[in-house]
Amino acid sequence: MTTHIEALAAAVRDLEADARSLDPDREQRQALVDKANAYAQDFLESLATRPMYVHDPEEGRGLAGSPFGEEPQGMDTLLELLDREVITPGLNPASPGHLGYIPGSGLFAGALGDFLAAVTNRYAGIYAASPGAARMETMVIKWFAEMAGYPDTAAGDLTSGGSIANLSAIVAARDRAGLKAREFHRAVVYLTAHTHHCVEKAVRTAGMGEAVIRLVDVDGAFAMDPEHLVAMIESDREQGLIPWLLVASAGTTDTGAVDPLESLADITREHGLWFHVDGAYGAAFVLCPEGRERLAGIERSDSLTMDPHKGLFAPFGTGLLLVRDPVALHRPYQYQANYLQDETRLATMDQVSPAELSPELSRHFRGLRVWLALKLVGVGAFRAALSEKMLLARYAWHRLSAMDGMAVGPYPDLSIVIFRFVPEQGNADAFNQDLVERIMADGRVYLSSTLINNTFMLRLAILSFRTHLEKLEQALTIIETLCRQIGEEGL
Repeated sequence: MTTHIEALAAAVRDLEADARSLDPDREQRQALVDKANAYAQDFLESLATRPMYVHDPEEGRGLAGSPFGEEPQGMDTLLELLDREVITPGLNPASPGHLGYIPGSGLFAGALGDFLAAVTNRYAGIYAASPGAARMETMVIKWFAEMAGYPDTAAGDLTSGGSIANLSAIVAARDRAGLKAREFHRAVVYLTAHTHHCVEKAVRTAGMGEAVIRLVDVDGAFAMDPEHLVAMIESDREQGLIPWLLVASAGTTDTGAVDPLESLADITREHGLWFHVDGAYGAAFVLCPEGRERLAGIERSDSLTMDPHKGLFAPFGTGLLLVRDPVALHRPYQYQANYLQDETRLATMDQVSPAELSPELSRHFRGLRVWLALKLVGVGAFRAALSEKMLLARYAWHRLSAMDGMAVGPYPDLSIVIFRFVPEQGNADAFNQDLVERIMADGRVYLSSTLINNTFMLRLAILSFRTHLEKLEQALTIIETLCRQIGEEGL
């Protein structure tokens, strides 16, 4: 027996020598951090000149030429590979020229928070495991709840993004209404054609693929029509259906439209629907005076989503859900497990574990990236940046309106402007398709396109904290110049 134990110990020591390479010493760590930081600093300094979009036919396929192997590779080699195959091709979301989709710009302070969260590896899912981390996440949630006008008793969750936040809201609404599987085919969800596609996906994921989806009409500014909503609810109830959930938008992805939240809150109270607001893009604008005015009524919702990786400029993978009734969020996700019995003994009554308010048990410590940024920079800077983006959108709308041949969409509710050039002759959709492709090829800025009522439109989405008047002026000049060039070519 002694000989066998000694042999095992010897084998363990042999393996330990190799395994210890996973834990570099201080000098080795510093060398790696210095190289990574040098790359990061060079990247940030190059944003003003680095192309916003790079079309690379290889599309990162060079990664396959460097497979995982038994032996280590040097940091310099790996950073070069990263830059060439991952960072350079495609979109550059960190760029001030990212004016397409909904930009996610990524604060440096947030990146530092991620670094510290990963190095310390605090587990924020269970209160007893890291009470400070759990309290920090709750602090971030409570702060935004206060900004949005929610009561102190509201509960919430930091998620990976708006898709999971919307899913959790729908699950909470389903269980709060007491809906059973046998009733799902009679449950009715009301939204518009401009509601983000992740909402219908979430309904299916929540097991309610049989639910009835009603598309409510929109007005000329692409906001939900309350009168049509009421007519639909009353008709559905007369047919024996169960009007259950209204999903309003606080800033649609296509046009940035804000639904009439005050009127919709009145309707849901009168007719007994759960009122959910998808504010993944726009809810953060409650921080600034202009946004708070436009989002009046958001505080009356039963649940609300917001993406800090959009309106609070955090790194990607940061969503937030608020639910007015904490029991509604806790009921679907409470759990019991024998191996977690110590948590029950150590927990205190004033703090629910984040995992009890979320489908996630394993979860990144997301709260630190938001907390550190708000503390390091101060809320005032976020408020100023959000006001700036709204004013930049209004400025862009007026400048585009003044351009000959330009058809501009509704005055922006938040920070998205839709427009298209209408040539005197020829196919307008083809003209604008060519325009957006030339903007992408130019590379200095990036705009996206969409279809509104089957009409090809361009979108100017202004949300990066790095986008200021100078960059917007450059984008407008590029648009005007390319429109003239295409027109002269006689497309």
